[in-house]
Amino acid sequence: MSFFTELAHQYIDGEWRTGRGSWDIIDFNPHNGEKLASMTIATAEEVDEAYRAAERAQPAWEAAGAHARQRVLERALRVTQSMGDEIAAAIVQELGGTWEKARNEVSVAEDLLREASRIAIRPEGTILPSLTPGKENRLYRKPVGVVGVICPFNFPLLVALRSVAPALALGNAVVVKPNQNSPVVGGGLLARIFSEAGLPPGLLNIVVTDIAEIGDVLVEHPVPKLISFSGSDRVGRHIAALAATHFKRVVLQLSGNSALVVLDDLDAEGIDYAVDAAVFSRYMYQGQVCVSANRILVDRAVEAEFTAKFVARVEALRTGDPSDPESDLGPVISEFHAEALNTLVDQAVEDGATALVRGRTKGNLVEPTVLTGVPDGSPLLHQEIFGPIALIIPFDGEEEAVRIANDTPYGLSGAVHTANTERGVEFARRIETGMMHVNGATIQDEPLAPFGGEKFSGAGRLGGEATVQTFTTEKWISVQHGRPGFPL
Repeated sequence: MSFFTELAHQYIDGEWRTGRGSWDIIDFNPHNGEKLASMTIATAEEVDEAYRAAERAQPAWEAAGAHARQRVLERALRVTQSMGDEIAAAIVQELGGTWEKARNEVSVAEDLLREASRIAIRPEGTILPSLTPGKENRLYRKPVGVVGVICPFNFPLLVALRSVAPALALGNAVVVKPNQNSPVVGGGLLARIFSEAGLPPGLLNIVVTDIAEIGDVLVEHPVPKLISFSGSDRVGRHIAALAATHFKRVVLQLSGNSALVVLDDLDAEGIDYAVDAAVFSRYMYQGQVCVSANRILVDRAVEAEFTAKFVARVEALRTGDPSDPESDLGPVISEFHAEALNTLVDQAVEDGATALVRGRTKGNLVEPTVLTGVPDGSPLLHQEIFGPIALIIPFDGEEEAVRIANDTPYGLSGAVHTANTERGVEFARRIETGMMHVNGATIQDEPLAPFGGEKFSGAGRLGGEATVQTFTTEKWISVQHGRPGFPL
C-alpha cells in the first residue's frame, strides 16, 4: 500500500472523500522536495458534516460499553504493530525524521494504544455519604461527548493518539485536524488504523483544512465539548479565548523553553552521561520538539569539561538524508524555518554570543550549532527555538541555576544532573515546569504519567488518570429512599 496515494483524503463518517475547498495542500518530502500527495482542503461545511457525524455516532458508542471499546483499541494496537515498518518509512518521508526518530514514534504510539485499551475500563462510579437520612449520592463518570483535536507536525501520530485513543476508549467521538505538513501520518493513517480495527463509522473523522478556508469553525462549532490542541502558545491563546467564549473545555500542550541543568558534583563519568542526555535532549528530531532542551545550564565548576565534551559530541553528529541510517539529523520542516533559524544564530552572534559550533545551512538541512556567551537581554534566552541550536549558559551555584531556569514565560519540561538523587529531586521541585527529570533527558513520554506544562506551556494534562479526568465529566445523581420532610 502507498500511504501517500490511498490515505491523502478527507475521512468523514466512515468514507474517504475529496475535499470541496477551493485550493489544494501539497504534501512535500522536506528533504528532497518530492511531492508526496495533493489534497483538496475541507470546507466549513465539511467540518460541520464531520462534527455532526461524530454527534450521531457517539451515543451508541458510549452505550456499547467499556469492554466493546477496549476490544477495538486492542485491535488498533495490533494493526499499528503490523504496519510498523511502513509507518516508520512514512515518517521518514513526510516529516524528515531519521529512522531512529521514526521507530521511536511508532513504539511510543503503540504504548499509548496499549494504555488506552486499559483506560477504557478504568472509570468507576462512586457513592458519596449524604447529610440526609436514607439518601444516596451517586457519582457517575461519563464521556464529554465529541472532542476536537488539532495536532502539530513534529510527532503527528504520537501526539494525535495521545488524545484520540483515550478519548475513543472512554466513549467519545473525535474530529481531528492534522497539520498541513503531516496530513497523512497525522490524519489518514489514523483513519486507516481505526477503520481496520473495526471502529464504527462517524466516531473518528479527519479534516485536512486551513483557517484561511474555514476560519475558527473547528473551535466555535456547537458540537465539540472539548478542544485538545498541541502547538504554539500564540495559537493556543487564541483557541483558549474562543473556547472560553463558548464555554468549552480545553487541554493545551504548548511551546517550551526547557533547561537541562548540570550541577557541580558530577565526576567524569557523570559528565559524560550528562553530555549524552544533553545532546539527545537538544538535537532529537533536529530540535523540533516542544520538550527539547533549549538551554543547557552548567555550573562553572564543571563548565570547561562539560563544554569540551559536548562540543566534541555535537561536531560528530551527521546531518543528511533521513533515509540514510547513518544520519543523526535530517532536515527541518521547511526552507522558511531553516532560514529563520539561520537568522536567529546570526543575530545572536552579532549581539555578542560566541559560536562554539556553527552549523551550515543548505536547503532544509540545518547542521547543529552551539552558542555560549548569549547576552542576558537576548530574546533567544526566553523563546522556543525549535531547531538544532543549543545554548550553553554557565552559573554559580544552585540559587542562580534556579533563577535562570525559571526566567522564561514557559514551563513544560526540564532535567537536572547530579551525583545526589535527592539533591536533584529538591532542585526539580523548585523549577516551574509541569515535568522535570532527575538524571535523564528533557524528552520523555510515559503513558501513565501526566504530560503537560505550566505558565505559557499550556493547561491541562494528558496521561494516566489525568487523561480520564480530561475526557470524561462527572454527573451527580441522588436517590432518596423513604419520605423525608421538606423545609417548605
